[in-house]
Amino acid sequence: MFMETNTATKATTSLSSVTLTVADTEAARRFYSAFGVDTYVGLRASEEPPGAGFRGFTLALTVSGPATVDGFVARAVDAGATVLKPAAKSLWGYGGVVQAPDGTIWKIATSAKKDTGPATREIDEVVLLIGVQDVKATRRFYADRGLTVGKSFGGKYAEFVPGDSDTVKLALYKRRGLAKDLGVPDDDSRAHHVVLGSTGHAFTDPDGFAWEPTASTAADRD
Repeated sequence: MFMETNTATKATTSLSSVTLTVADTEAARRFYSAFGVDTYVGLRASEEPPGAGFRGFTLALTVSGPATVDGFVARAVDAGATVLKPAAKSLWGYGGVVQAPDGTIWKIATSAKKDTGPATREIDEVVLLIGVQDVKATRRFYADRGLTVGKSFGGKYAEFVPGDSDTVKLALYKRRGLAKDLGVPDDDSRAHHVVLGSTGHAFTDPDGFAWEPTASTAADRD
């Protein structure tokens, strides 16, 4: 498979924040604090019903080993999450998928198939993986708006270089393939229930994901 790479080290525009729109912000705050990911996502009240279907994206945690995967899955379940795919070994490592009470789907995975140390609560990387109809076209759309492509596997997958202070990396995957990987049906009727923070201007991508300037970015322009 052909892989394109970009040697740039800093994106001119990047994903500065991820805000989930939820029906009950206090309940969601308690869940994400117990899960251990509250520093990676913001919360905003939503008037739309949450629904339990596929929202076109997942937030993926990369951790050090299987025991750490199990620990995060257990904490999520104890806090009220539903297991969509039990943690198990795969060709690429070990991982599982859970759905938060607000409907957001989280994937927790590691490339390691065996533990080399005790379980921890450390997260190596958080990726917002959005499912798109046309990876190449959406990759170009984002590149035209100043995001720097880090890796690109043709029409299958692409990821972007995060900014220096960004805590979540943005990546693209074929929507149908992402739904299959998460163990959910691909239901196009569901709202995304997520707002992406931009270090640049406001825009909406070809698959309906809305971006808005972060507060600091808007203040810089005033």
